[in-house]
Amino acid sequence: METDVVVVGFGYAGGMTAIAAHDAGARVLILEKMPDPGGISVCSAGGLRVARDAEQAFRYLQATNAGTTPDDVLRRLAQGMTELPDLARELAAVNGAVVGVRDSPGNYPLPGNDTFGFVYIDDLPGFDASKAFPHVKGSPQGARLFKVVLDNVAKRGIPVRTSAPARRLVQDSDGAVIGLIVEIDGKEIAVRARCAVVLACGGFEGDGELQRQFWQAKPVLSAAYRGNTGDGIRMAQAAGAQLWHMWHYHGSYGFKHPDPAYPFAIRMKRLPDWQPGQGLRGDVRMAWIMVDRTGRRFVNEYEPYMQDTGARAMDRFDPATQSYPAIPATLIVDEEGRKLYPLGAPTYNERGLSLGWSRDNQAEVQSGLLGQANSLDELAEQCGLPAAAVTATVDRWNRMCAAGVDDSFGRPPTSMVPIATPPFYFGRLWPVVSNTQGGPVHDSEQRVIDAFGRPIPRLFAAGELGSVFGHLYMSGGNLAECFVGGRTAGRNAAALGK
Repeated sequence: METDVVVVGFGYAGGMTAIAAHDAGARVLILEKMPDPGGISVCSAGGLRVARDAEQAFRYLQATNAGTTPDDVLRRLAQGMTELPDLARELAAVNGAVVGVRDSPGNYPLPGNDTFGFVYIDDLPGFDASKAFPHVKGSPQGARLFKVVLDNVAKRGIPVRTSAPARRLVQDSDGAVIGLIVEIDGKEIAVRARCAVVLACGGFEGDGELQRQFWQAKPVLSAAYRGNTGDGIRMAQAAGAQLWHMWHYHGSYGFKHPDPAYPFAIRMKRLPDWQPGQGLRGDVRMAWIMVDRTGRRFVNEYEPYMQDTGARAMDRFDPATQSYPAIPATLIVDEEGRKLYPLGAPTYNERGLSLGWSRDNQAEVQSGLLGQANSLDELAEQCGLPAAAVTATVDRWNRMCAAGVDDSFGRPPTSMVPIATPPFYFGRLWPVVSNTQGGPVHDSEQRVIDAFGRPIPRLFAAGELGSVFGHLYMSGGNLAECFVGGRTAGRNAAALGK
């Protein structure tokens, strides 16, 4: 089998890479490991992070990466963010999708944060995400955006092989990547790439061993997708690549399903992000508090960007007890909090699953996912926590709610809800990874870099596989680099044939 550019993985990054390489004149083949394309992309919120001013965007990215990513790489992403609205409109023409652009600042009040916004696919006439992707539970915007990518790939006639995991890269005597070995129908097949191979196959959300080696917290549960098992990382390493950002995962906290056969964690309901120093806009009530094994609060449960840093406080290891005191942590909610909204938000891309979350949380109480107790003493007993500490923690919490000040951890006042009305409810909470940021180092041209700082000839990477985000993530940032980096990788890969 032979083609010009081989793209490994078919999410946003793989699709955009293939589109760009095709439009630059290359013959392209997409190889997707799983039976269905989409990866984590199709589960996403679907918001492409965009910018009005490239210099301001660069300043923000530089501040939030804290020296972990070279400036030229960040400048390329910043410039690409300014081009994404036009790119989205161009791609949307394939099926009449309606593109919306709206302002939204970066997640932290750092230089340049007010230059940002989002691009969404606001509407796609005749499209029903539940019918188009019945194996997916996620945001309609994410499904609509992937449908736009999918239709662009189909319009160009780019061949796609699913259930086709790439196994290893093939290099010539000079180290240039000339193809790969893929498994199709149980047989290993060599695919020659006349121009290049682009790895766009995601990170390691589904690989426990890589997580154990690179992350302090143990265990960390995966939120959405088992297909990302570090294949691209291992293939790139075998070709000589160095790695970066392996410690950094984008994640909050969530539940473990009582059925051990259910493969994913269930993230907590996402509440609106807020800016440090500015507080929450409006009355956003968070129904719960969290306690560790001592029965005490240990964190502001509502950090500014909870979906990114919510799990970090759970990392602490106590050498005296040889344990992680906050893994698992315990969620505590009262009867009034139970009524506020669904506490959990299942997400997945996998055939054969069908899991929702009830509006009033009663189904989860009945299933055992949430526990119920008539008193705080009973709750503590069921959870194996010291009753006196739990009662003291809740009493102190209620006094702080009345005063409107969390003088322990600084939770926003408008989010504070008393826990006073029985029955009380509880659940075990674990660190949850939404997506990883680590992988092979790449330069501003998306070329994979070896252990000595040199590009590996004819090998590129795109998307979250070696993401640029090495310190603080930016909402919608991975989606932006899927499209910006994918377009760069595709064009550069195709150019090697000219």
